[in-house]
Amino acid sequence: MRTFKIPFSLISILILANIFSLNLVEPCNTIDKEALLDFKRRITDDPSQLLKTWVASTDCCTSWAGVDCDRVTGRVVNVSMSGLQSGDDFILDTSMSGTLSPFLGNLTYLQLLDFSNNKELSGPIPSQLGKLSHLTLLFLDTNKLNGSIPTSLSNLHKLKKLYLSDNKLSGSIPISLFQSMPSLSELGLSGNQLSGPIPTSIETLIALTKLDLNTNNLTGKIPFGIGKLKSLTHIDFSMNNIQGSIPNSIGELSQLNTLYLNDNKLFGPIPSSIGKLISLQFLRLWNNKLSGVLPNSIGNLHQIQRMYIDNNMITGKLPSSIGNLGTLTDLSMTNNHFVGKIPESFGNLKNLTLLDLSGNQLIGPIPTQLGQLKLLQILGLSYNPFKLGTIPDWIFSNLTLFELNLAGTGLKGQLPRWLSSSTVTKLDLSSNEFTGKLPSWIGNMSGLWFFNISNNGFDSAIPDEFKNLTSIQNLDLHSNKFSGSLEVIFTQGSYTNIDLSNNMFRGGLDVDLGNNPALNSINSLILSNNPLGGSIPESIGNLTQLQVLEMEGNGLSGKIPEEIGDAKQLTTILLSKNRLSGSIPRSVLNLENLEVLDVSMNRLSGEIPPHKANIPASAFDGNDGLCGAPLPTCSS
Repeated sequence: MRTFKIPFSLISILILANIFSLNLVEPCNTIDKEALLDFKRRITDDPSQLLKTWVASTDCCTSWAGVDCDRVTGRVVNVSMSGLQSGDDFILDTSMSGTLSPFLGNLTYLQLLDFSNNKELSGPIPSQLGKLSHLTLLFLDTNKLNGSIPTSLSNLHKLKKLYLSDNKLSGSIPISLFQSMPSLSELGLSGNQLSGPIPTSIETLIALTKLDLNTNNLTGKIPFGIGKLKSLTHIDFSMNNIQGSIPNSIGELSQLNTLYLNDNKLFGPIPSSIGKLISLQFLRLWNNKLSGVLPNSIGNLHQIQRMYIDNNMITGKLPSSIGNLGTLTDLSMTNNHFVGKIPESFGNLKNLTLLDLSGNQLIGPIPTQLGQLKLLQILGLSYNPFKLGTIPDWIFSNLTLFELNLAGTGLKGQLPRWLSSSTVTKLDLSSNEFTGKLPSWIGNMSGLWFFNISNNGFDSAIPDEFKNLTSIQNLDLHSNKFSGSLEVIFTQGSYTNIDLSNNMFRGGLDVDLGNNPALNSINSLILSNNPLGGSIPESIGNLTQLQVLEMEGNGLSGKIPEEIGDAKQLTTILLSKNRLSGSIPRSVLNLENLEVLDVSMNRLSGEIPPHKANIPASAFDGNDGLCGAPLPTCSS
């Protein structure tokens, strides 16, 4: 057999030719380039110059940021120009204003289109996008796109992920949208203004793993066929107007990890099939009209971590099977109609950090087994007829709580001294029968930021040690018999809300009240029905965050300071039942955000200034010298 030798130089040439052919890139297709340039022409503002490289004289395949082409055909396959971009050492969060070009539909080889997070893209979604038959990923979320979802998107047969969330889209979800998308795995339409029912055709999306429709205006029922979507791991239908019951078929979703149905109008019982969701970790059913008993099968959710069933109408006893949920960290069932005792099995929930059963009809005694919950940080048992008498000592000796809510639980006597050495930073003991003095050791609770002991029988002055509560933000002492000066209360803290109404505080208000650093962030200041006397400090106008000011029945005299009009955020001003005189300042009555005003039962006079707020005549009654709309007109 004869052999032939190929010269080395020829071999080299062949290798180099092969390498060259592999790296050969066709120039950008003319149709694709013009489509992208038309998109750029419709962009009215590009503050970070995301499109600065999109220049007609250069090759879009090799020189344009965010554009990728097929190496052989030169056709554009990826366009990724998100307003949220990240690299190895940076995150760029920018925006882009303008509209989407219908010529984007000419990018017929496109597989990825990402204009998400540009915040300011507006106008409709072009129906021409339905021509992108090779598209697998479409991200247009977090913009200001409006109009309806084009039915032409149903032509995107290869689509795997579709995100149109957080725009201003309206109308109904097209029935045809899901009928020919067999590969769709993720669908995000949340945060829009979509209405109408969830199409029953959704049951054809057998590859779907994530379904997010939250925060729209959707109505109708949850489609029974939802149980056919066996691959689903995430469902979020929250914050809509969905009615009807939770379908039994929900139990067929054995891969489901997250189920959010909160803030709807669902009614009827929670189906026992929910216990078949063996992969479920996060469950939110709050703010519905669910009724019936909580099924015992709830104890089969062995992967559950957080369960919220608040604000429904569920009755019956708490299932003892809940004690089987060893992975549970958050359990909240407030404001239902549960009866009976807390099961002792709840002591088995070793990973529990939050337990809130407030607002039910549970009775005592509280099982001491709860003292075994060593990780518990938040305990809420308020407004249940426990008839406790005293706070159980094991709460202090066994637990390290940061939040303790025992309002309306039948507590009596004086505050237990062990609170002074506890870790509690949020304490609500309101609507009980505590009496006596507010103890000086309260100053030891230096981490306290929320303190509510309203609706009790305390009858002392505020101790000087109260000024040690440097972290205090929310203070509610209303409806007690506290007396003395308010000065110590305003000495420290960083208040957002104060309610001292219906007590016996005296001594007037400091003229520099509005300059007090402790009130820099105050939203609500309620002092009504205390015999304070004195006048309204002009400095209140310096409280720029103040929204609610209530000073009714405080024995105040003098004029209403026009400087109150400088507190531009005010929505509510209640000054009735005082001895205020003079005229009503125009600056106060014309506050832009004013919704509620009441200056009745004073000694005010003069013409009521013209105003935009809809304030009834009753808000001005009992001031014989006042006239003008909405009261009778002034005589000459």
